[in-house]
Parts: sequence; C-alpha cells; structure tokens
Amino acid sequence: MTSEPFQRVADILLTCPRGIAPYLAEEARALGFEVDAELSAGVRTHGTLADCLRLNLWLRTAHRVLWSMGSFRAHHPDELYKRLAALPWEEFIPADGYVSVDSSVSNAFIRDTRFPNLRCKDAIVDRIALSCGRRPDSGPRMLGAAVFLYWRDDGGEVYLNTSGEPLQRRGYRTRPHRAPLQETLAAALVAAMGQKPGLKGHFVNPMCGSGTLAIEAVLARRNTAPGLLREAFAFRALRGFDAALWETLREEARKAELGGVRGLVVATDRDPAAVDAARRNAVAAGVGACIEFAVCDFRDTDVPEGAGVAALNPEYGERLGDERQLTATYAAIGDFFKQRCQGYTGYVFTGNPELGKRVGLRAARRLPFWNSTIECRLLEYEMYSGSRPPGPAPKPASAAEPVPAAKPGRASR
Repeated sequence: MTSEPFQRVADILLTCPRGIAPYLAEEARALGFEVDAELSAGVRTHGTLADCLRLNLWLRTAHRVLWSMGSFRAHHPDELYKRLAALPWEEFIPADGYVSVDSSVSNAFIRDTRFPNLRCKDAIVDRIALSCGRRPDSGPRMLGAAVFLYWRDDGGEVYLNTSGEPLQRRGYRTRPHRAPLQETLAAALVAAMGQKPGLKGHFVNPMCGSGTLAIEAVLARRNTAPGLLREAFAFRALRGFDAALWETLREEARKAELGGVRGLVVATDRDPAAVDAARRNAVAAGVGACIEFAVCDFRDTDVPEGAGVAALNPEYGERLGDERQLTATYAAIGDFFKQRCQGYTGYVFTGNPELGKRVGLRAARRLPFWNSTIECRLLEYEMYSGSRPPGPAPKPASAAEPVPAAKPGRASR
C-alpha cells in the first residue's frame, strides 16, 4: 500500500526544453492533470508522489518530474542550509539510502555551483541523521533519491526529482550517430505533425539519421508509454514507494498499447552507418518491425501511395553542413515534396530561416522550437493530391544553380 507521504498533494513542476511547454501541457491535461501555469521551459501542475509515477511513465515531452518540498527565502548559503534543514527529509529519503543534488542557482554569494549543492546535501543528511541516527550516502551520480534546488537571488524552491536521469533518456538510443535530436524534442515535433494513437496514414522520414523521429512517431501511434522503455527512476528510492502500484501502472500501460501502426513508416538515409544505427535503435525501442529502412538519397526514397506525413530534418549549417552547399539540398526538398509527396503533408525542421526559404514552397505553418540553443522552425507544407510522375525527382546539377525565391509564409500563433 502506498504510504502517507506518497499521498500528500504538492506543486509539481514538469520541465522541458524551451518551446515545448504547450505540447507538454496538452499531455498533462490528457492524463487528467490540471495545468496551473505554462512556463518558458516547463509546466506547473499539482498532485501526489504517487501521481508522479504516472507522469514519469507517460510523458513524452518532459525532461523531469519535480515534486515540490517547498519554497524558501534565503539570501546567504547559511540561510539556505537553515531553511532546507527545517524540511522533513527523513519522511522521504531512507537513512540507509543515497541522495544526489542538482541545482540551478543565481546568487551573488555563489561562484561555484557545487557549493550550494553541497550545502543542500548537508542540510538533508544532517536532518536525517538528527531524526534517524544515521545519514544516507551522497554523491553526484543519480544512484538513488534525487533532489533539485532552484535558487534565484534571495528566493527559491526545492524539489524531489522523481525522474532522476532526464526522461529523454528512454534507453533505446544505443547508437546516437551524429548530432541526434533529443527524444523529447522529436516527440514534440511528431505531436505537432499530428501523430497520435491509431492514426491512419504513412510516415516517411528521409534523412533519418539515428531514427529518433521515426521511432517517436511509432511510439506515439502505438500508444506506447515511453517510461516502459527504461527501469531507472529516482522515485523508486524514496520511502513509501509502492512497487505493486508501479507494476499495476506498467501493466495498464502495456494493455493500452496498440499492436501496430495503420500505415507504413519509412526511414531512409544515404549514410549506411546512420541507417544501421537507426535500425538498432528501433529494435531496442521494440519497434524494429514497424519501420522499413533503406539506404538511399532522400530524393530516391520510396514514398508509399496515399496520404501521410513526409518529415525531413536536414542539416542547417550551424554544426554539420555548410550553408552554401546546403542551398541546393533545400531546393531539392521542395522538388521532392512537389513531385513525390502529393497527398502528403510535408515538414522541414530547420534552424536556418534563410535555408528554409530555399524550399521554394509556401509554408502553411511555421512552428517555433529550440534545438539546444538554436532557435528553429518546423515548416509545414500541404501537398495536394494529383498525378504523380514516375521515377525519382530530378537532382540539381550544382549548388550554384539559381533557386526560386520563396513566397512569404504565414506566421504561426
């Protein structure tokens, strides 16, 4: 039976990358949680630690599920220690357990962020030692209970980090290849593309890289709870953790999973190593049989007849590609959409707005996202049905060929 501390209601902060909060809020509401606030990089709700189990199991776009132990006022590290030592840590962290502390701190007295982590840890273990006669072990690695400290100037909040390692670490990406998308960002992108349980239609992902977009699309369409893909969660190390409840939630999630996808999922890349990595990652995620992989240039991708989504995440010159060389690639993406993807909705995810214009099509929507520190856009193109010419789209002779100017797109809101 779940213990009393696990049934207390408190604020819950769901953290996420910048720009993803609206998608995370929608997920939280779908799980039955009230959204108290949308932040630039998170969503506030409320609930019990038992509720945090379900959030960790089902959320696709969250990084961490943080359960608030309380807010505080503290100007100096000594005040911080005093405020945190007054909290009932012994009710949540076993005296014979292990605790790690992470933080986000901006305070005039702090030069090294390891120092407030140390003061927070000291307050926790000293409080537990005073109450229980024994102090838990501690260290930087997330091997047991986890605490997150938020401290700005003279105020802050401290949380039990019920996730531990960030939730984007699903456990399936054994071969990341080059500059892969984070799983949480990929999940938000496929949500913006309308991928949801039981959806009909195809999903075509040329330039698949390590396969994260295609894998997250299948997980969404199969209604697979992403938390089923990993075992390690920090809530398991808390006092009062109900293993039977956790297994019940997992079993319910398994029963809610759909057997397959209603349509074809195709992932291609011209790099054999990328396709090998994507295939291995898909197998690790349990969706290897749901995705057709091929090594080919994106223009030669076999697009199934019918309707669906064609999603490309090309290089955009910031880290991997040279912008001048990529101009022809973006123009060719526009040709690929027009000539091979009629009846589909096309998507280009890019962090380079000038290259985005080279697609040469009018974007129906331009959705903002952030890839690490790079501001990006997910460009959406409606490719209406019509006759489809046989054979692959023609390839441009060189990057120096003139590129048609893009028509202005409509800003998304």
